Order: sequence, then C-alpha cells, then structure tokens
Amino acid sequence: MSDRTDIGSPPDDAVTHEHHPRVAVAVLCAAGIVVALMQTIIVPLIPQLPDLLHADAPNASWALTITLLVGAVSTPIGGRLGDMYGKRLALLGSMAAVSIGSVVCALSTTLVPFLVGRGLQGLGFGTIALGISVMRDIVPARHLSSSVGTMSASLGVGGALGLPFSAAIAEHLSWHALFWVCAVAGIAGAVGIALTVPDSPTRTGGRFDVVGAVGLAAMLTFLLLPLSKGSAWGWSNPLTLGFFGGFVVVAACWCVAELRRRAPLIDLRVMVHRPVLLTNVASIATGFAFYSMQLIPIQVLMAPTTSPNGLGLGMLAASLVLAPSGLVMFVLSHLSGHITGRFGPRVSLALGGVVIGLGYVVFIVALSGPWEMGIGLMIAVGCLIGAGLGIAYSAMPALIMASVRVEQTGEANGVNALMRVVGTSTSAAVVGMILTSSVIPVVLPDGRPGEVPTDTAYLWAAGISLGACALAAITALAIPRSRRDFIEQPI
Repeated sequence: MSDRTDIGSPPDDAVTHEHHPRVAVAVLCAAGIVVALMQTIIVPLIPQLPDLLHADAPNASWALTITLLVGAVSTPIGGRLGDMYGKRLALLGSMAAVSIGSVVCALSTTLVPFLVGRGLQGLGFGTIALGISVMRDIVPARHLSSSVGTMSASLGVGGALGLPFSAAIAEHLSWHALFWVCAVAGIAGAVGIALTVPDSPTRTGGRFDVVGAVGLAAMLTFLLLPLSKGSAWGWSNPLTLGFFGGFVVVAACWCVAELRRRAPLIDLRVMVHRPVLLTNVASIATGFAFYSMQLIPIQVLMAPTTSPNGLGLGMLAASLVLAPSGLVMFVLSHLSGHITGRFGPRVSLALGGVVIGLGYVVFIVALSGPWEMGIGLMIAVGCLIGAGLGIAYSAMPALIMASVRVEQTGEANGVNALMRVVGTSTSAAVVGMILTSSVIPVVLPDGRPGEVPTDTAYLWAAGISLGACALAAITALAIPRSRRDFIEQPI
C-alpha cells in the first residue's frame, strides 16, 4: 500500500480566494527568514559584547541564552494561542515582538535593556510553526506539501544568511544599525501578514491555561538553562545538577496537572500518540545534527593555518562558505514535497536523516583519511547537510498535521518546533563540551596565544552527530503508515 499522506488541508473550494495563496506563502516564508535571523545575527558580536555593553563576559553571554529560553517557552504557547484566538493574530503579535525587541536592542548601551530586547526577539520564534499551521487553513491540498516545505526551510535560510549578513553590517556600519535593520524587517513582515494572510477559519476558543504556561516555562528553564550554561558552571556543579533535578520534579508535576485539566495548554494524550511521539523524537535527533553543523565547520574554517586542518578564515569569509547550505536547504524543501506526495512524509524524514549523515561521513573521512581539508570540501559537506535538513524539516509538519485535528495544528506544530529547540540545545551542550575538552595551543593571527579543538574532538563530535542522524532515520521509519492519500503538485 502506498504511504502517501493527507496532511489535512481543506479542499480547493474551501480555500478563500480574497488572498492569493502564493503571495501569502511568500510573505510567511519571508517572516520565517526574518525570525530565523534573530538566532544568528548576534554571533559576530559575541567577542565584543562585554566592551559594547560594559559587562563581563559571563553576563554578556546571556544575550544568547535568554533568546533561546524565551523562544523555547513561547513557541508552544504561541501555537496554542493561535489555535484559540486566531493564527493570524498570533503571527502579528510575534512579528511585533521581534520589531520592538530589535528597537530596544538598537537603543541599548548597557546589558539589562539589551537582554530585554533579546528576550522580546525570542517571542517571535514561534512564527515558523504558526506559519505552517496557517498554511493548513489557506493553501489547497495539492500545493500544501511544497508550501510547508518552503516554510520549514526558511529556518535554514535565515540561519545560513544570518552570519554573513550580521558580520557585513557590523563591520561596515555599526552594531546598532544591525538591529535597526531587523526592526524594519519585522515591521515589513507584520505589514505583509496583515495584507495577505486571511484570518483563521477554525478557532477553539476557551480559557487560556495559565498554570500550564507557567509550569512549561519553569520546566524548560530548568532543562535548557543548565544545557546552555553547563560548560561554564561545570557539569558536576551542584547548581547544574540542581537545575536538572528541578526539571525532573517540575516535569512530573506539570504532566499530572495537564492531564487533569479540561483544556490543557498541551494535550499530552495527543503528544504520546505514536506518530506524534516518534516524529518529535526524530525532530530532537535532527535538531541535534542541525546545530552540530553550526558548531563544527565554523571552528575548522576559522582555526589558524598553523593548526591541523585549520583554514584561517575570518568570520565574514567563513560565514560565506557556510551560506550555500541554507540555500540548498531551501531548494531541496521542494524536492521533499514531491517525495512526500509520492512515498509519504515518513520516507522523506528518513531520507533527510540519511543525507545529513552522508555529510558527516564526508567530513569524518576528510578529517581522518587521504582527502585534504579545504574550502571546497567544507562547502560540499555543508550542502549535503543542508540538503538533508531541507528534506527532513519539510516532512515533520506533514507528519504532525496528518496525526492531529485541525484545531490542534498550532499547538502540535509548536511542540514539534520545541523538540527541535531541545535538540539544538542538547547539541550545543554535548558538542560544545567535546570541542572544549580536547584542545591544542596555537598562535592566533594577531599573535596572541589561543586554543583550537583537536582532530579527535572533531571526530567525536561528528561521530555523535552521525549517530543522531541514524536515530532520526530509524525513528522515522518506525512511524506508522497513514492510510490516507495525499495529492501533491508543485506550487
């Protein structure tokens, strides 16, 4: 039997014609790229943040951490609010938060207001999940898979373009100008959504689960904070262990409370449904492999040529080498739509894991074998991993939407996006720990002493990421087949 899947789009004649679906899809994808930029634009500024904000380095590093925490918490909450009160309204709120946060950052000269701005930017992270949910409401069935794939790939495009974009503006203008540009982009995204995206035809209404939201925020804080700060605090530090212990206690209490509520923030009974559960497990593994790609190659590219396999590039040049991976991810998302239409999203997800794994295999062979590590090979590795991510990330929403009711689309996609955040946070902790635990001394280009990871550290990090790819592929194939048919054509 064919494994094709109907991901629950309304029939063509049920889609409103006042707004052109192609224009709405383009606007939603552009908004997704803007939000994805928020995750990487600050990377070139990290070494300068203590001086720019008159703070010490450990406190300045919160500029990254707070955005991750707020984004992780707000994504499933935003999805639930979209289901209750309208996805278009939730999208406008997300873009408004990005714009206001960017303005606050642009005006900041000290750490505290800058952290407030970065937290507001994190409130926009649910845009991609909400955009995918909107597409289920407005896009005809024959175009839905391609549209969802393009929206999913906007994460990779924004992530890949964020580094060179921010490095160029910060280098040639100023770091304040970088956030003014983000503010303008956020406003443009909100205007585009207001003009092209129709209001949600289905809403659940009801009362918002405040207790569930507070519990979720506490649970994710207890989990993600030690994952992001564990290397600085020490993994055996009582503070780190206390946070992990707190996560276990809060998670248990939160689950009991949510199961007893009539209208919970997250319906755990749906989340443990086998197709949804396995898709989320595969999402964690894929998110792990995705973020490893952000951590490993940049170190090789920027390591001085005096180190083994170091290519000695600056931040802007290294970012440009990695940029094609995001573009490949975007292009391959359309191929994922065709694969999903023909064979089903579980096959697309498994294939994506395999292709990502091939990228890590090439990297491992180049590092330990006869091939010479060079810019061309790093571009090839990045493109392979980007292609796999484009295929895999496009399949996840299709699997989720095939398994939940229309009125639960925002909530379920929000949780799925959260699982990817858990994967990326785990990757940051594990891969970061590996790369910093085995280093060799080098002389940096400016003559200062420094340290870079050893080849052994790179091999272990890439090997674990390859294992995550295998887990994603195996889990995807374990997802039960759907009996419903899905007709897919290019948009």
